[in-house]
Amino acid sequence: MSARDITVVHLMRHGEVANPDGILYGRLPGYHLSELGRQMADRVAEHLASRDITYVAASPLERAQQTAMPIAKAHGLDLATDTRLIEAENVFQGKAFGVGDGALRRPGNWRHLVNPFRPSWGEPYVEQVIRMMGALDAARDAARGHEAVLVSHQLPIWIVRSYVERRRLWHDPRRRQCTLASLTSFTYEGDRIVSVGYTEPARDLVPPHLLAGAKPVKGKGKAFGA
Repeated sequence: MSARDITVVHLMRHGEVANPDGILYGRLPGYHLSELGRQMADRVAEHLASRDITYVAASPLERAQQTAMPIAKAHGLDLATDTRLIEAENVFQGKAFGVGDGALRRPGNWRHLVNPFRPSWGEPYVEQVIRMMGALDAARDAARGHEAVLVSHQLPIWIVRSYVERRRLWHDPRRRQCTLASLTSFTYEGDRIVSVGYTEPARDLVPPHLLAGAKPVKGKGKAFGA
């Protein structure tokens, strides 16, 4: 296997967002990185500065674009936009909705919570897999024999990782291993994914309460057979 046959595609979650009202912002425009989020983006750009990155793309949402820009700049690359990397659609977008806030007790929300396996409150998991795999494979082709960085969002990243690692797609959101500014890295041999790794270059910058369910992983990650 020659070096030209090995390609690494890093799926990065964006940095912290300025969200003083604590709403589920989803695909809403106008949500930018906080000052801490910009520090996270710069930290990951420094972490990746010596890597052989030849392609950088991001979700069209502002927070993803701002996270990707320092990485593209560090490698002298234009930043591409891939709409397949966008946040998952969610009917609770624009509302305060979270564990412990009473949202589950509101009758108006119940009709959206009947099927956690699909899920009934937003974009089906299978559709997320299809578009995210498309984005991964396109980045593989664009950076063949080198490395690529794609900046996306927590749920789509976790769902496509779960698919590749052959886990069920429905899950407890508190257990996603995809903290802010983390890298979920897919290694290809030719056109086939052979391993998945996970790192948190900006872990020390992430507020402790946001680290639940995102324990650091040692080593190279999970490898796959034929």
